[in-house]
Amino acid sequence: MANDIFLTAEGTVKIKAELAELTGPARLALSKRLRSAIQMGDLSENADYHKAKEDQGFLEGRIQELEYILHNAIVVEENSISKDRVSVGTRVTIQPVGLREEDSPPEIYYMVGAKEADPRNGKISNESPIGRALLDHRVGEVVEAETPGGKIELKILKIE
Repeated sequence: MANDIFLTAEGTVKIKAELAELTGPARLALSKRLRSAIQMGDLSENADYHKAKEDQGFLEGRIQELEYILHNAIVVEENSISKDRVSVGTRVTIQPVGLREEDSPPEIYYMVGAKEADPRNGKISNESPIGRALLDHRVGEVVEAETPGGKIELKILKIE
């Protein structure tokens, strides 16, 4: 379970779209750049050629990574998720517990796999400190998360 790759249906669609872009238009544009650089002659001192080859390496590496993710991912379907415990694919409302945090508003996070995490947009990874602390807990429970800023306690208010 520690090395499992979890994706939501939405994440799977985004990765497939990125893969289609990279294997289609991006790869085609890069091959044109390479062809053009090769036609300039003397490849040993051709900066355009060396940059295009470097970009090609990154492109092909990303394509391989995306294909690996799609091949090995566990896709979490929203309608198959139990809402009684926090798990990948659930939306969880939490509130910090403690002296200073009592006045802070509740926060809503969408629990996703590490490949989809985007904390600024409310998507936290099941592998993050807060995500790990919340997993498998129920509404009303208080969990403790060890974050880079120190230990924090969070109360689970709602699971959707």
